[in-house]
Amino acid sequence: MSVEEKEYDFVIIGSGLGGLECAYILAEEGYSVVVLEKNHQIGGNLQVFSRDKSIFDTGVHYIGGLDEGENLDQFFKYFGMRDSLKWKRMDEDCFDLIRIEGKEFKYAQGYDKFSKSLIAQFPEEEEAIMKFCSEIKSICEDFPLYNLKSITKDNIFGDIDMLSRNAYDVIASITSNKLLQNVLAATNGLYAGEKDTTPWFVHALVLNSYLTGAYRLMDGGSQISIHLSKAIRAFGGEVLKRKIVTGANFHEDGKIKEVVLSTGETVKGKNFISNVHPAVTIDIFGEKRFLKPYVRRVKNLPNTISSFITHIVFKENTFKYMNYNTYCVNDKDVWDCLNYNQKNWPKGIFVCTPASSKSEEYADCMSIMAYMDYKEVEQWETTFNTVAQKGERGGEYEKFKATKEAKLVEEVEKMYPGIKEHIKSVHSTTPLTFRDYIGDKTGSLYGILKDSNNPLKSVINPKTRIKNLSLTGQNIILHGVLGATIGAFVTCFNHVDKHKLIDKVRNS
Repeated sequence: MSVEEKEYDFVIIGSGLGGLECAYILAEEGYSVVVLEKNHQIGGNLQVFSRDKSIFDTGVHYIGGLDEGENLDQFFKYFGMRDSLKWKRMDEDCFDLIRIEGKEFKYAQGYDKFSKSLIAQFPEEEEAIMKFCSEIKSICEDFPLYNLKSITKDNIFGDIDMLSRNAYDVIASITSNKLLQNVLAATNGLYAGEKDTTPWFVHALVLNSYLTGAYRLMDGGSQISIHLSKAIRAFGGEVLKRKIVTGANFHEDGKIKEVVLSTGETVKGKNFISNVHPAVTIDIFGEKRFLKPYVRRVKNLPNTISSFITHIVFKENTFKYMNYNTYCVNDKDVWDCLNYNQKNWPKGIFVCTPASSKSEEYADCMSIMAYMDYKEVEQWETTFNTVAQKGERGGEYEKFKATKEAKLVEEVEKMYPGIKEHIKSVHSTTPLTFRDYIGDKTGSLYGILKDSNNPLKSVINPKTRIKNLSLTGQNIILHGVLGATIGAFVTCFNHVDKHKLIDKVRNS
């Protein structure tokens, strides 16, 4: 039977992590499910690509919360992939290395080691460091699903006072030591942090995740999407690639009857879940189907900044593998790295050597990430280029990339003198790359910006005005692997018994 002849219980648009996990949950519950992906590769930010036989991740460079019994460990056991994927636990004494003002600071795994490591360098700040850890633990307890507790509709997002606490303000209230403030906030690149807007709960939940088990996936994060797609098919579901959803047809009662593909094909369903950005979802299903204030709010919400990533392939067995990440800040304020100009770019970089099964001693490659505003590539925004839809951006674009690549290579040469001698080839991705593959209009790293000044404005309810359309993905609860996973469960709570589902996760 062709896809046009079937009527599915659930049609899921987009195969990012949230979409695939929704499909898994619903298929495991016995529903008929189909996932429609526009690209030739599934996974959204889990996608990988290969250059000179080296594998690079597009968005997932390390994952937290994976120590025994931790939240993501339990979620992944439920999905059957905790023991089936190739994991590499990052260094116990340093999973993240912070470089600020010519000094180095180590983030160690576990609260005990984390605090002891920092107290050794800030002995006079012991009380502040312990309070910082206590504050993180406290706010994490206020998010029930984050701790796999039973939840109600009233407490998924927490209370307004908690959501309104600003990350910079909280850290500044804990210590007046400017250097320590920077060290405690240095990994804000994990969520594109902004001093005036980032809520404390975002920093706390993200950092807590890595402190409770930081791991890399050997040979790339696409293992997750491959595992989920195989499981979905085993449950009887379908995952279809190169299916671009462009619109929808509706029943007289306003419910969606079917989605329309770019080929003219239609896919019928009883329920629909969109794993694409809420603003893009509105475009697909039509503004008139949503309330005008909702459309204005969603379309005017600021998104987080994008990035430029330089990917280096090393000559074989020439550069030692680093089982930790490095956050190097070239500014006196770690919150100001996204406010750059052409002269001082990059003000901060993230550096990692992906884990490879080729060698445990030597790095196969390296990724160097720096913030980049979409405006820098806006002159080429009418172009489009993916493996599924080939296109050219022209010589000026290639020159632009080459200039930025050279700057980032110079940055790592300062950090690791002589590294240039080990480089075999250099490649890069820009905000346009993220836009074309992920679907966000500006290539945003982490979707909609969370704002402590007006927290409810950026809260996106998974339910929509269209009765049989729900949303999922990083914009629902939080970005990242854990955030998208929690969001998938919250979306599915509208269709399955949430208490039984949480029990399944707890007992996995």
